[in-house]
Amino acid sequence: MILADITISEAAAIGLVIATIQFATLLYLAALGETIAERAGVLNLGVEGMMAVGAVTGYIAGAVSGSPWIGLLVGALGGALLASIHAFVAVGLGADQVVSGLALTILGLGLADYIGADYTGDSRRAWFADVDIPVLTDIPWVGETIFAATPVTYLAALLGVSTWFVLNRTAIGLGIRAAGESASTADAAGHSVARIRAGAVVVGGAFAGMSGAYLTNTLVGTSWSQGVTAGRGWIAVALVIFGAWRPGRVALGALLFGFTLALQLRLSGFGIDFSPILMSMAPFLMTIIVLIFISYRARNKPSPAPAAIGIPYRREER
Repeated sequence: MILADITISEAAAIGLVIATIQFATLLYLAALGETIAERAGVLNLGVEGMMAVGAVTGYIAGAVSGSPWIGLLVGALGGALLASIHAFVAVGLGADQVVSGLALTILGLGLADYIGADYTGDSRRAWFADVDIPVLTDIPWVGETIFAATPVTYLAALLGVSTWFVLNRTAIGLGIRAAGESASTADAAGHSVARIRAGAVVVGGAFAGMSGAYLTNTLVGTSWSQGVTAGRGWIAVALVIFGAWRPGRVALGALLFGFTLALQLRLSGFGIDFSPILMSMAPFLMTIIVLIFISYRARNKPSPAPAAIGIPYRREER
């Protein structure tokens, strides 16, 4: 993308908007997958681990094949496979979902570091190039930011709309919502609660894996490095609460938190000298503030959370 005939401050502002959209894409993919799982009644705190596995497998697959799309697909597969462990333990065995999710994060982070150890410093890379839409990309500001994004951004938007449609306009979505609100009622209506919940967890893992692959094939440096997810999976979990378990509101939250992440990298472009250590705390500080605000606003209101979230379901024998 060529930025012509603009001042340094304008270029910095455009760069900030572009980075905001990129980070929002990263967060939205992971948060959207967690939204699906939680709407089915399963709390998965393993998003950070699934993102890490998706990041390393997506990076390796992209570097070896030279195709970022193959990296994205393999990253989604890696996240889904790790999520299947949570589905088996938390859904199949009815184990505590919090403990299982935390264990999944620790496992995923360790597994990612082990798999990627031989690729630290590897110069190979498969990049997602920006989409160039004729005429639209020539529009000042709008064209340079919205219509010149990577294809994964458009994919994330499409997945968001599709998720909303499936959850609210299809029989599958009705089953998912029923499993998250009242598992026994869903069972009585003929839905397989175990299958719905396990499927939702695996799909959520695939979304988190795609998010990780997008991170390593677009947003970070030129090689794999340990700790690349840097806690962004936890922000994605908070985004689900911020968005009240609705894909549209989660998207708005992703833009807000994406802005704070982008600001860490772009603040110097505005001539502002601020401690990078303090700036790295900003997204997590905002997460705490938002959660406190939401809790305060909802103290006298019914919670929008699925009623059966985090509660294992065992079908009674008849």
